[in-house]
Amino acid sequence: MDQKTIDRINELARKSKSVGLTPKEKDEQKRLRQEYIAAIRGNLRAQLDSIDVKEKDGSITNLGEKVRKK
Repeated sequence: MDQKTIDRINELARKSKSVGLTPKEKDEQKRLRQEYIAAIRGNLRAQLDSIDVKEKDGSITNLGEKVRKK
């Protein structure tokens, strides 16, 4: 997610609090927020996939795989 998109999300949030948004701007805000959340989830999944935990029994478990099983 680039900084320009994040700035636009913040701009729409400020405008929403001050004067309100048009229906077109509300749709844009919703779409941008969904993109942002998807990017955050993707980053978290990538981080979990790169972390291995050594269990008490000595086995090694990948956190990404462990979370996907639940």
